[in-house]
Amino acid sequence: MVQIAGAALPGVFFCFAAMVLLIFVSVSEPTWDRVSFLNVRLPNGTTHYGAFGYTNHDVGIGYFFPNDRLNSNILHNLTKTLILHPIAAGLSGLAFFFGICGVGFNRVGTIFMALLAGLALLTCLVAWIIDMILFGIARQRNRDEGLWAQYGNANWLTLGALVSLLLAFCTAAVGAFGRYKRKRTDAAY
Repeated sequence: MVQIAGAALPGVFFCFAAMVLLIFVSVSEPTWDRVSFLNVRLPNGTTHYGAFGYTNHDVGIGYFFPNDRLNSNILHNLTKTLILHPIAAGLSGLAFFFGICGVGFNRVGTIFMALLAGLALLTCLVAWIIDMILFGIARQRNRDEGLWAQYGNANWLTLGALVSLLLAFCTAAVGAFGRYKRKRTDAAY
């Protein structure tokens, strides 16, 4: 007999959505120039800041800003914490995998999905708070110098993933207590 768990489906969907959004954020500038945390217009062009670098910068964990007013050990260490985005994406992917197992096989998969979605939620929350602090400081310091500086779309993609993970955790937790019925097969008769 096969167990069907329709109560786990919303959690699976929200985990998948969060995973995709966090993957987009993780491959932000300098890898993908369409996604960035902060955009600053300079006389020689616009600089986009991403999770692992900025425009025309090597990809790496942690970086120094090209603006000397932003180069401090605290801000440099905060750029190292941007690694939390791919970690949250991986946790969301694991939650999605266990959710698929929960939908098709057993309630235990849904319980693990709820636990991993909760852990991914906490990781994503910390990442988003750090994003807003780090790039808020960078944005204000650039504006103080008379430069145009605006938040990029990666901040809002991270917020979308955060909301999706909150919904995933809630629906997975409720789904873990949902009804798991057995689908009858012809062999059972």
